[in-house]
Amino acid sequence: MGELILQAKHLGISFGGLKAVDDFNIEINAGELVGLIGPNGAGKTTVFNLLTGVYAPTEGAFFLCGEKMNGKKTHQVVQSGIARTFQNIRLFKSMTVLENVMVAYGMSIKYKIPGAIFRMGSYFKEEAEYREKALDLLKIFDLDDKADYIADNLPYGQQRKLEIARALATGMKLLLLDEPAAGMNPTETADLLRCINIIRERFGIAILLIEHDMSLVMKICERIVVIDYGVTIAQGLPEEIASNQRVIAAYLGTDEEEEDVPC
Repeated sequence: MGELILQAKHLGISFGGLKAVDDFNIEINAGELVGLIGPNGAGKTTVFNLLTGVYAPTEGAFFLCGEKMNGKKTHQVVQSGIARTFQNIRLFKSMTVLENVMVAYGMSIKYKIPGAIFRMGSYFKEEAEYREKALDLLKIFDLDDKADYIADNLPYGQQRKLEIARALATGMKLLLLDEPAAGMNPTETADLLRCINIIRERFGIAILLIEHDMSLVMKICERIVVIDYGVTIAQGLPEEIASNQRVIAAYLGTDEEEEDVPC
């Protein structure tokens, strides 16, 4: 077992009289990849919104490397070490591919505003350093040759990978991937799987993954947590989840569309 990165205890949130997430518990260790699955509308994205400060939990608490995160604003959560991607891609579409990644290094920059205005030596030194770091990340995703492209001009699958690269640039301890394979064809999904494996081998970060592509989930996740109507109904190894009758019933028993708020 590695270092405990994420610990959520009895985490929950209510919207009026609706409990969107109820008594959610999870532990994720360094380098571990855990899947969070469930039928549409189960509350998966709401869990991500709780863990990233978009919503404040009305019950329970969660901790990153032992530090209590309740009450932190979204930018403070990122500074502490949690980064995410989204169901719907959120890039700076009019900026270049390289600029999208470099902007994530903003929290680490040491030069001051005067240094940037007057183009002092510290400015050029740090900009060159972060440019090289950004290009190294883009190489992982085979995007380094597109560094000067406008992000909005990339094909859909490459935009997905760029969003992950930008999240990695924050230097996170925990990466939350919200349906990264959504809208991808089988070739793009296979390439995404390769990239995720490289990320784990190179950075050793913890990953919590929401995904509806069950073949991807079963191939890559070490453990899986299943929620339905905001309640955890199963946890275990992929093979245990695949044969769990309660999980099977939950998936076969709903046709509702999942929404961002509440979900």
